[in-house]
Amino acid sequence: MRHFILLFCLLLAACGKPDTHTDIRMALAQAPINLDPRYATDAASERINHLIYRPLVDFDANSRPQSALATWQQLSPLHYRFTLLAERAPFHDGSTLDAADVEATYSSLLALKDSPHAAEFANIRQVSAPDRNTVDFILHVPDEMFVSRLVIGIMPVEKIASGHDFSRQPVGNGPLGFLSWQGSVRLERVSDRQTYSLQEVRDPTVRVLKLLRGEVDLLQGDLPPELVKYLKQQPGIHLNEVQGSNYSYLGFNLEDAELARPEVRRAIAHAIDRKKILQEVLVGGSRAAAAILPPEHWAGHAALAPYEYDPERARALLQQAGIALPLKLVYKTSTDAQRVRLATVMQAQMREAGIQLEIRSLDWGTFFDDVKHGKFQLYGLTWVGIRTPEIYRLAFHSASVPPAGANRGRYRDALTDELIENSDWQGVSERVHQMLPYVPLWYEGQFVAMRSDLSGYNLKPDGSWDGLATVKKKSKTALKQQP
Repeated sequence: MRHFILLFCLLLAACGKPDTHTDIRMALAQAPINLDPRYATDAASERINHLIYRPLVDFDANSRPQSALATWQQLSPLHYRFTLLAERAPFHDGSTLDAADVEATYSSLLALKDSPHAAEFANIRQVSAPDRNTVDFILHVPDEMFVSRLVIGIMPVEKIASGHDFSRQPVGNGPLGFLSWQGSVRLERVSDRQTYSLQEVRDPTVRVLKLLRGEVDLLQGDLPPELVKYLKQQPGIHLNEVQGSNYSYLGFNLEDAELARPEVRRAIAHAIDRKKILQEVLVGGSRAAAAILPPEHWAGHAALAPYEYDPERARALLQQAGIALPLKLVYKTSTDAQRVRLATVMQAQMREAGIQLEIRSLDWGTFFDDVKHGKFQLYGLTWVGIRTPEIYRLAFHSASVPPAGANRGRYRDALTDELIENSDWQGVSERVHQMLPYVPLWYEGQFVAMRSDLSGYNLKPDGSWDGLATVKKKSKTALKQQP
């Protein structure tokens, strides 16, 4: 660690003076992939989209739906009526948002064959706009979770009709508007025209150096704990931490002959020492996970316990499954240094259980494309911003295999399907915990590190970047007047 700090300081000493940029600049571990809310699934895209677009509903602190663009009433088991709020922001292109835009957004989503979100709305039989402020949704079958599904950002009907490329030129009515995407993503806050530059800086050490040099103003998440501790000690840097809710997991390809066996998946679950990883590799606020939804969520299952580290039991399970040791597996992850580090730690831990893990780290786009197309044995990812138990349908229902959903491991279990269809979320949690289509790892803690001229950033447990809507940058005049 001493040598790391010495090298770090030498690099910092060689840096030039901070520039005079007026943007609020944020360094990202991975750039967004797609800013069309009908297609976005990666964390960076989802987080940016939540600032650019507004959905019909959002969620309160307890993950229950609340009005964002509209109030609602259930007129019958199959009929929901949404009434747009009287005061609502126009789209960033100046056009007014009305019911026709909502109808067009959801109608276009229903018509798409390759959207990963389409399966969530297959139950919609009809969407219509009887007037400019009213939207009616008619369902095929009753769905008590329907309101919570309506979180897709609303887009202008004219641009949908013209085939506008929302993936690279998004148009919404959220607090931040899109300016450009040439290397970095540039945004502008509607309320005061504060501009932002979101730039990809994959190496965590370089991200920290850029923050200390004044080349970026803030960064959030995706740093090893050593760098977080280092930043806490630096003058001119403010670092805030909160307990996290984003769920990290190992995913399996259940069409693989060996991983299709529950005993093998259970062995892998017992081969990971989560406590040691939490203590030595993850940032503050991280905690072991037993299910996708954290225990404080209204549909969480606090009684489920994380799998204990027990390499001897893992070996016994592998032998019980008739596996010749060592079991050789390939684990895919991104090239992010922290993800590679976590993979390396798990590789060493699994060796004690008779598992030989080969790590393949790929650039983010290639890695995520492989995951979506089932080109893996094992992979590691994190579900971010999960609000409703419908994640179980998206990730584990047999009808949600891509492109219809995010059942990337091709998990098929009749009992799981039945429990999901009956909205028995406690039962689903228990069945998934038993069958292990995912190995639960942890909920990662959240932190944001900012230069001292920034204030007002609201850090949330789900790791969203919503704090960009409220963060303020002090002017140079104000800084000079400070004692």
